[in-house]
Amino acid sequence: MTLRVLFLLCCLLPLAAVAVPLPAPDHGPALRIQGSNTIGAALGPALVKGLMAQQGLQDVHSEPADGANEQRIVGKTRQGKTVTVEVAAHGSSTGFAALKKTSADLAASSRPIKDSELVDLEPLGDLKSPDAEQVIAIDGLAIILNPRNPLTTLNTVQLAQIFNGEISTWEALGGVGGPIHVYARDDQSGTYDTFKELVLRLRGKPLVASAQRFESSEQLSDAVSGDPQGIGFIGLPYVRQAKAVAVVDGDSQPMLPLNSLIATEDYPLSRRLYFYLPPSNRNPWADALVDFTQSPKGQAIVAANGFIAQQVQAMAVTPRPTMPDDYQAIARDAQRLSVNFRFEEGSASLDNKARQDLQRVVAYLKSHDKLNKQVTLVGFGDAKNDPQRAALLSKLRAMAVRRELVRSGVVLRDIRGFGAQMPVAANTADEGRIKNRRVEVWVY
Repeated sequence: MTLRVLFLLCCLLPLAAVAVPLPAPDHGPALRIQGSNTIGAALGPALVKGLMAQQGLQDVHSEPADGANEQRIVGKTRQGKTVTVEVAAHGSSTGFAALKKTSADLAASSRPIKDSELVDLEPLGDLKSPDAEQVIAIDGLAIILNPRNPLTTLNTVQLAQIFNGEISTWEALGGVGGPIHVYARDDQSGTYDTFKELVLRLRGKPLVASAQRFESSEQLSDAVSGDPQGIGFIGLPYVRQAKAVAVVDGDSQPMLPLNSLIATEDYPLSRRLYFYLPPSNRNPWADALVDFTQSPKGQAIVAANGFIAQQVQAMAVTPRPTMPDDYQAIARDAQRLSVNFRFEEGSASLDNKARQDLQRVVAYLKSHDKLNKQVTLVGFGDAKNDPQRAALLSKLRAMAVRRELVRSGVVLRDIRGFGAQMPVAANTADEGRIKNRRVEVWVY
């Protein structure tokens, strides 16, 4: 029986059970993590500390390492042996580079692995496989302004024009304050990569050369909150004293970076945070960290660090006149679960996060006695020339989720397809169409 299986079995035992002990190396760190500053600054170290505590290590603490944005998490076994985990947080791309150089055991990334990186790391195995690609949390990129700035809403086209320099004054947006000062993360940052993909690249615009760049999320946020003419983008936990504005993408409603909208990934600038583990030469501490992170204890640490945990919750939704009548009826009688099922690009197959979410949804339904005709699946899709075809495809996506739930003993109440109605993203690019192809879960 492998260590990973033993560890998973241990997680199913009562809380009083002792975790399967992990090996403490005689020399060097037990685990080396490189990559995203968004993860590595605080969340990654907090998860490592949680794992160490579960392992029964004592005097667990962090200390600075050799370089900026680097730290060591240190603990001692009951036998007095020191265990060290190294965390370097210089940007998502550096994590994949470190995997290739075998100078890291696990890459932390605030964006999906790129196709070029996937090919480059092919000798390590398929990093898109369900075991290798692990969604550990959901984050939202907040667009932040100085608290005194009166603007409350911006659309993604305006954002592209602002951060490209095409719109250079607040007056051009109906505000006041003169020239716009743009703040951005550095080129190594997954936060910057995400913003570039979601906002700039889709509209063919590079970042304005005059943008002030930061490796540190905290420093960027504090710079914007101290500059009446400033604007920046940041991960949700780093809004700090700045002001977040609502974002519109295409025909979507204006959305603030609220927990409920980010959990379902409806918010236009929501993103997933990842751990990537090379399938070859697996480090048992890396496997254990992933398992701990996906557990309720790990997800509680995710939430405590300001990110959105993947624990399933029921949410009341207020019906709005802009919603289809049948959807309003569902909203009046049922509650929506805080998860959307999404699919692999160009496929009817559930993506890696959806596969994990299936288990979480089934566990929720079992614990709340909602397995028998108390669940409605609601499918949505992207715009088609034929609205009836769009409606059919959206219902077929819901049926794909139904098949998986039925295998776990869930008897559905209803399956509905609303086609291209209620988009959460613009349908003008693949990324937006993928977000619009989704299945919601409602419980009665």
